[in-house]
Order: sequence, then structure tokens, then C-alpha cells
Amino acid sequence: MHDKRLILIPVLVIIILVLAGGWYLSTRDQGNEAVTSLSSSGTVEAVDVIVSPEVSGKVVEVLADEGDVVEAGQVLFRLDDSLLSAQRTQAETALSAAKSGVEVAQTTLDAAQAAVDAAQTQYDLELANARLQEQPQRTSAWSASQPTEFGLPTWYFTRTETLAAAESEIKDSADVLQAEKIYYADLTSQPEYAELAAAEERLAKAQQAFLVAQDVLEIAQTQNQRDVRDEAQSAFDAAKAEVDAAQQDYDALLSDQEAADILEARAKLAVAQERYDTAVDRYDALLTGQDSLRVQAASKALKQAQTSLAQADSVLKQAQTAVDQAQAQIDLIDVQIGKLTVSAAVGGVVLSRSIETGEVVTAGAAAMTIGQLDKLSITVYVPEDRYGEIALGQSAKVTVDSFPGETFQGTVVRIADQAEFTPRNVQTDEGRRTTVFAVKLSVDDPEGKLKPGMPADVVFDGK
Repeated sequence: MHDKRLILIPVLVIIILVLAGGWYLSTRDQGNEAVTSLSSSGTVEAVDVIVSPEVSGKVVEVLADEGDVVEAGQVLFRLDDSLLSAQRTQAETALSAAKSGVEVAQTTLDAAQAAVDAAQTQYDLELANARLQEQPQRTSAWSASQPTEFGLPTWYFTRTETLAAAESEIKDSADVLQAEKIYYADLTSQPEYAELAAAEERLAKAQQAFLVAQDVLEIAQTQNQRDVRDEAQSAFDAAKAEVDAAQQDYDALLSDQEAADILEARAKLAVAQERYDTAVDRYDALLTGQDSLRVQAASKALKQAQTSLAQADSVLKQAQTAVDQAQAQIDLIDVQIGKLTVSAAVGGVVLSRSIETGEVVTAGAAAMTIGQLDKLSITVYVPEDRYGEIALGQSAKVTVDSFPGETFQGTVVRIADQAEFTPRNVQTDEGRRTTVFAVKLSVDDPEGKLKPGMPADVVFDGK
């Protein structure tokens, strides 16, 4: 009996070991199955696009309501454009005036260009004629005689140098003439010459009258009428008597020395005047060919016409700038008017609408929200100890209660790089104390069955 008990003990131990091994293998298989079938839950989400006007204004028309399916580019609502339309009308008036200014400026420019062409032609003609007239004088100048005091040939100095020297002589002679005038004025301003001016004026007039009477007498003596000759003779005698009387009165005012001083001063003044006049005459005589006065006048007229042309061109550019500015103002207003019509940037479903006709909305304020149902996603949370099992691009199966037995394809598109506590919608305290990582998946829904807000279960495929 005792031997049988000894035999049963090893058998029981073996049975216990077999049962324990089976339990361990079963538990290990369940753990492996849990690893390969990582799952989580979340809510279907859509990409929300906030529709806001770029400018402020009063809503005059709303063309989409909540739940409406809209396409990209479809008009959603419009704002009042009365103010901008009035501004555009004003800008169009300014543009029209600016264009009229351009037309006037262009006409002026054309006239100025014609004046330049005419002045250029006149200048060329005057220059050609002057050179033609100058040719004999220019060629004969090579063999012209000159004072023996000159030791250089006639061709030694250039025309420019000769003209400069002649101009210098005019200036010098003018200075001498002015000095002699001052000297004579100072001389005759002395007390002893107080009555001299009136006497000189009387004598000058008497001399001119005598010369005229003399010329008349010579003409009358050729006539047959004695009365004419007698009258002419009487006039001549009267003029001669006046000359003699004026001369006597003039001489009586001055002593011999005073008369000599006056005569010398007058002589110097006359010589200075003649020097100046001769210098001017010689200078004018040198103004031949391209330096002739007619050519100079034509040159000045050409330069004046060119200046007018430049001014007209500047006015035209300013007028064109005014046109460009007016057009730019219209273009700006058109852009602003265009922004009063708000269209959908993307296609989708209008999820919310916060405007009504007659309300005033401000720029940037949310007016509508469009959900893009073709870009659905789900965000789930994976425990920290399972975080390593997820990879970008990993696929997953998505199911929702509304379509039992139907599976949608999901793909991991983002994995959070920082852990966070489980969101408050997790029900158990143990779950809320667990740190998790957010994982976002894109969901394929070609038939458009899924809707934002649907609860969904996600089962990740093994890597």
C-alpha cells in the first residue's frame, strides 16, 4: 500500500507540470495576439477651412447655408460695394481728365518737334549761306596785306583767337569811353562850368539848324522861283546869326584855359567814342560764316526750340504719369471690389454660418466654416508601452457603428513626439493616469459615407 502511494506522487507532479505549461503557453499566445492587434478609438474629423472676408462691410447677400455642399470658387456671400463703386466712378473721371492731358501734351510735343525741325532747317540754311558769302573773303585773307608792324603771317591766329581779341578790344575801349565820360562830367560839374551845359545845348542845336538851312539854300538856288531862293536865304542868314550868337555866348562863359580844358576833354571823349565804335565795327566785320549774326540768331532760335521740346516732353511724361496713377487707383479699387465677393477656397460642406444679410462683418472675422469631407482623419491615443509599435505610413482598419461589418482604410500620418496624459473623455481613473502619445491617421472614404463627429475604432496592422 505504501508503495502505491509513492508511485502516485510523481504522477501527480507530472500532471501538475503539464497543466502549468499549458496555462503558460495559453497566456503567452494571448499576449502575442494583443501585441499584434493594437487598437484604439477616436472621432472622425474633417479639415475645417474658416471663411473670412478680407475687408469689412455690410452683408447684402448670403448664398450658402449650413449643410450645403459647395465647390471651390463658388460664391458664398457678398458685401455692399456702393462706396467703392462711387470711388471708382471718381477715379474714372480722373483717368479721363489725365488722358485728355496726355492728348494735349502730345499735341504740344508734336508742335515743339515741328518747331525744332523748322529751326534746324533755318539754321542749316543760314549757315550754308553765310559760309558761301564768306568764301571769297576767307580765301583772299591768305594774301591780304597787313601793317608792317605785324611780324606774324595773316593766317597765324585762329578765328576763335581773333574774335576773342576783338571782343577784348571792345571791352577795353568801352572802359576807356566810360572813364572819359566820367572825367568830362566831373570837369563840367565845377562851379565855373555851371552855365556850360545850357550853352552847349544851344550851340549844338544852332549848328544843326545851320546845316539844315545850308542844305535847303543849296536846293533853293537850283530853283527858278526867286521867292523860294529869297526865303531860303533868309532862313540861312537867321541860322548863321544864331550860330554866331550861340558861339559868342559859349566863348564868353569860359576863359582861355577853361576853353582849352573843355576842348581837350571833348577831344578825348570823341576819340574814346570812335575807338569803341571802330572796335565794334571791326568785331562785326569778323562775324562771318558760322559766326555771322544771322547764324547766331538761327542757333539761338534752334536752342530755344529744343528747350521748348524738352519742356513739352517733360509735360507729356508728367501727364502719362498722371494716367498711370489714375489707372492704378482704378485697379486698386477693382481689387477691393473683388474682395467684396467671398468665394469658397475649397470644396466641402458648410459646417457653420455666422452671418446674416444686413449685418456688418469685419475683416478677418469668421463668417463660415467649410469642412473638407475628402480629407478625413482620426486622432487616437496609444499607451506609452505600445508607442514603439506605431510607424509613419502604417496602415490600419477603421470601423464605425453606422456601417457594421464595413471597414475603411487608414494610414498613420503623424505621431506625437511628446507624451501627454490621456484626455478626460477616457472613463477610468486608471486610464486617465496613463501617459499616451497622440497618433493621427488619414482615412480613405471614396464613397463619402463617413461624417465628422462619428465615433470610430482603429485596429493597427502589424508592422
